[in-house]
Amino acid sequence: MNKNQFWMSGNEALALGAFEAAVSVASGYPGTPSTEILENLVKYDEVYCEWAPNEKVGLEVAIGASFAGSRALATMKHVGLNVAADPLFTAAYTGVRGGLVVITADDPEMHSSQNEQDNRNYAFAAKLPMLEPSDPAETKEFIKLGYRLSEELDTPVLVRMTTRVSHVKGIVEKGEIAPRAVASVVKNAPKQVMLPALARKRRAYVEERMAKNREIAETIEINRVEMGDTKRGFICSGVSYLYVKEVFPEASVLKLGMCWPLPEKKIKAFADSVDELFIVEELDPFLETHIKAMGVTCKGKELVPDQGELNSAIVRRSIAPETAEKCFDASALPPRPPNMCAGCPHRGIFFNLSRMNVFVSGDIGCYTLGFLPPLSAMDSCVCMGASVTIAHGMIKALENAGAQGEPVHNKVVSVIGDSTFMHSGITGLLNSVYNGSSATLIILDNRITAMTGQQQNPASGKSIKGDPATSLDIEGLCRALGVKHIWTVNPHEVPETRKILKEAIDCEEMSVVVSRAPCVLLPEMKERKPVSYYTRQENCVGCGSCIRLGCPAISWTKFGEGEAEAQGYKKTQKGVSKIDENICNSCGQCASLCKFDAITRKEA
Repeated sequence: MNKNQFWMSGNEALALGAFEAAVSVASGYPGTPSTEILENLVKYDEVYCEWAPNEKVGLEVAIGASFAGSRALATMKHVGLNVAADPLFTAAYTGVRGGLVVITADDPEMHSSQNEQDNRNYAFAAKLPMLEPSDPAETKEFIKLGYRLSEELDTPVLVRMTTRVSHVKGIVEKGEIAPRAVASVVKNAPKQVMLPALARKRRAYVEERMAKNREIAETIEINRVEMGDTKRGFICSGVSYLYVKEVFPEASVLKLGMCWPLPEKKIKAFADSVDELFIVEELDPFLETHIKAMGVTCKGKELVPDQGELNSAIVRRSIAPETAEKCFDASALPPRPPNMCAGCPHRGIFFNLSRMNVFVSGDIGCYTLGFLPPLSAMDSCVCMGASVTIAHGMIKALENAGAQGEPVHNKVVSVIGDSTFMHSGITGLLNSVYNGSSATLIILDNRITAMTGQQQNPASGKSIKGDPATSLDIEGLCRALGVKHIWTVNPHEVPETRKILKEAIDCEEMSVVVSRAPCVLLPEMKERKPVSYYTRQENCVGCGSCIRLGCPAISWTKFGEGEAEAQGYKKTQKGVSKIDENICNSCGQCASLCKFDAITRKEA
């Protein structure tokens, strides 16, 4: 590599591309696999970056910057675009002043997501161009191209990343930095005020713009034909292109860097040049459906899976099963089971909830792992913020219809993290109070957006750069929304927390419990004086209370017949617990549960 070449992930390359494109304002909400984009872009001092409370806010901030004549970027994962869809569809009508690129990072295989959706469908529905890079080097260049297209066509441009492209590493070369536009206020109501009379005119413009975009798709350099053996031809985009090239290097390929709108003339000409045409794409038959609508004969999802992430082995097995043994299938590797960290403050809450006769409406975050054994204390999880509103809906259904037949849980508890509460839980709580819910909301405040890698939020007291910022008073906000019954607990004090949870759940009105303890992965927690807990084996009676916490630092040795007595324990003892002091984060939850003085704090 030369001095201008660097080993970068797709997300790092995207940030570099945005910087070289002279982006002025970037806003987004953290979500895997998109999180590292803003984390890297903020390192360029020339770009203003921020974490927004949610994706809708982030996109609206970017639209505002575009209206001021600056180039702007909005970043989010695929489900985040659902949240931002309202401004996205209208921005297709208003167009832009400064270039506007919107990143949607899809997650085939649901590595860190609650659903598996194909956001190419948003480009079709919103009538917006979409680019889809295959590797980090392309990612950087596609971002710069996206801004040129945005300003040339007067449109927001969608860029579809996927988990594999976001996180893979490749060689990326630094390029020239575009001149930065000077922001200014220019009034243009007919273009930016979407009242029906004005929106109807812009609607016609959208179709004119898409017609022009289709012409560009025919000649744009990122839609390229790589002719080879004409026996098989492939049309693909994104990371699927790399799988095809690895498995069938000799084949002819039409690579679509712009996956919407499609170059119909180029596609038909390519189809005529090969004996058999295959469409290889992840998730939905998006390309296949539109190509077949052109009257082109091709094969796609009858061979290639429409669920999960593709790889070279799957592509080979789908198209040429007789050669499948030539590829190693990484999907055959054993999965790594997830678990909350040792010392996680959420564990104490779920331990208590698992021992209460309540329905637990869950949400999106680290705490979703409370569903897993041995805690098994989450009964639903739909989307960001839904824990609060689902609990309210269940309460109202129970109150209105009454319980019939078999007994049902008549106590409903919702759990939500601090960042998720600010993302989309506040309005749900407002609705619950306004409409007289009797549910209990537990806000798990660990002072950070933990699941996506320790990003700041409006309650953490720091900005994206780590500078001091306003810290939301969660209890004060709940009072302002009309909640009368509010408690704050330390979840590491498990028995005391249980008493307060019981009191809150017994309330006949909406109640809120704020569970406040910092995430153990925060830098200030790692810098603490090292301490841990250890098990006094002679005091352990094998009751198993500590084991039921599910902490990865605690192990259990089961006794076989005669082993307990042989090792000096009671004959009836079934086993003994042990704490790994190298893993223990000294939360003390296990010690608070032990009634036999078998768990003791040990100073380093």
